[in-house]
Amino acid sequence: MSSSTKKKLSSEQREELLKILKNRFEKNMNRHKTMEWNKIYAKLEANPEKLWTLNEMEKTDGEPDVVDYDKKTGEYIFYDCSPESPKGRRSICYDRKALDSRKENKPKDNAMDMATAMGIEILTEEEYRKLQKHGNFDTKTSSWIKTPSDIRALGGAIFADFRYDNVFVYHNGAESYYAARGFRGLLRV
Repeated sequence: MSSSTKKKLSSEQREELLKILKNRFEKNMNRHKTMEWNKIYAKLEANPEKLWTLNEMEKTDGEPDVVDYDKKTGEYIFYDCSPESPKGRRSICYDRKALDSRKENKPKDNAMDMATAMGIEILTEEEYRKLQKHGNFDTKTSSWIKTPSDIRALGGAIFADFRYDNVFVYHNGAESYYAARGFRGLLRV
């Protein structure tokens, strides 16, 4: 199967996903008070490859929803809005280098490669904090976030969570992985 065929949804999958996204959009108007579904829908229809990516976010329990609009580029920005770190993306280390460094008890994958394969960007600390303005996310889990290169060069990686009404950013060895840690991403449409 070629990559162009692989990254397309059937008409049934497309319709089901659009229904899920519209329902989520309407149930969570606090995330996008000034946005209109019809405009977002038109953007999605014009970019079918983005629907494939949103479906990947949905399949891994990310519950994608629109939380921002970039006036400069005219893009709507979908974030993973699942209450806890997406279940289908947990128990993974930070990146390929970290995965390759483990000699035993390797996790099944890593956050950076998974995000790339899905077509999403892992959230930065700033984006993670922006998401938290739309609700309380990761109150029982944590999510890897984009790690600055100087920290990564020293073997570390950073993750964040929400506890005690605050966002906390912590560090770990990039090769570590936990059942309650995954990652959140975003998609520009």
